[in-house]
Amino acid sequence: MSCPNRESIPTTRASSKVPVKYGELIVLGYNGSLPSGDRGRRKSRFALNRRPEANGVEPSTVHVTCTPQAAKAISSKEQHSVSYTLSQAHIVVVEYTHNSNSDMFQIGRSTESPIDFVVTDTVPGGQVHGDIQPVQSTISRFACRIICQRSPPYAARIYAAGFDSSKNIFLGEKAAKWKTPDGQMDGLTTNGVLVMHPHYGFTQDSKPGVWREISVGGNVFTLRETRSSQQRGKMVDSESQELVDGSLIDLCGATLLWRTAEGLSRTPTVKHLEALRQELNAGRPQCPVGFNTLAFPSLRCKEVLDEKQPWVYVHCGHVHGYHGWQGCRQEAETQGRVRECPMCRARGPYVPLWLGCEAAFYLDAAPPTHAFSPCGHVCSEKTASFWSQIPLPHGTHTFHTACPFCLQQLAGESGYVRLIFQGPLD
Repeated sequence: MSCPNRESIPTTRASSKVPVKYGELIVLGYNGSLPSGDRGRRKSRFALNRRPEANGVEPSTVHVTCTPQAAKAISSKEQHSVSYTLSQAHIVVVEYTHNSNSDMFQIGRSTESPIDFVVTDTVPGGQVHGDIQPVQSTISRFACRIICQRSPPYAARIYAAGFDSSKNIFLGEKAAKWKTPDGQMDGLTTNGVLVMHPHYGFTQDSKPGVWREISVGGNVFTLRETRSSQQRGKMVDSESQELVDGSLIDLCGATLLWRTAEGLSRTPTVKHLEALRQELNAGRPQCPVGFNTLAFPSLRCKEVLDEKQPWVYVHCGHVHGYHGWQGCRQEAETQGRVRECPMCRARGPYVPLWLGCEAAFYLDAAPPTHAFSPCGHVCSEKTASFWSQIPLPHGTHTFHTACPFCLQQLAGESGYVRLIFQGPLD
């Protein structure tokens, strides 16, 4: 799959033409770009830069006892507001006022103008549901908002729900909502916004954190019993909604990785990954059956099989070129069907290898020596080890580990395998 040629990431204002970068959001499941190509606000990664003028907001006046008519009058003003419907005759409206010290970015499924980053349902295997959203999409039209401080250290904080074209957020009667001890209102969206902060940042020492739910007011809670339950989890006062390098954000249909500008500056670039690919190919690995030289295709190439493409038996890790087995070479057996490795007789899926070219998913710049099982995406050992330990939300009820480059569920004891090349690289 084609990849954007991203080099260094500026972390400070180098000139008047280069805005401060707060960080980037990268959608898991895409190896560098959307299958249909990145277009406008719909793409696989989104950079959050300091805006020319601040557009941040913060809560101010709380109107406690509103009739629907009064609530409509308040929310129709030119300022932002959040409406909490307690009953048909009782609505609490929280007015928001402009904050000149912060920038707001909104993420969701809607293509309306308030949404900065349009996110669609991710399908395992790196595919999408076409340009038309599936009827049963579980991603909210206005899923969440991120508020970034305009001055160092450029803290980024996440909140559930985003403001619509009328600058309003509406929580209906069935939404989980409550009054806080300090007299404010808070609530949860239908399927929720989940966040996981890794321990020790996004480094070689990173360890998985615990998934939490973020409220409309930015408070942190344990997960609900079910994703859309009206009963909230327990509040976790010791944890924050402030994003750290490597934080994962799940919108119930798509999972985003947050990388800070500082973190990205330490991440290998596409140019570095290309150099590692060329180094692998320079070793002239050979197929132990056909004795032909293997070569990883260019990162810029789409995932179309090449005659020199390396293939792997994912159960054992032995790398081959494509070869028929027992005189059978039918299309049905080429992708993932159980076959026996001619080197060690281990039985398992036999799949082509693809280099992971979304550099933001890498924890280090080490050589790509391991592959996720059973999809065959190749990356460094530390990267494979980290992602194989992350339970990612799947649907509305379950969690499982998955390859970050395609979101295919991992299999096997560890979820990845060390590659064994025939020749000088082994």
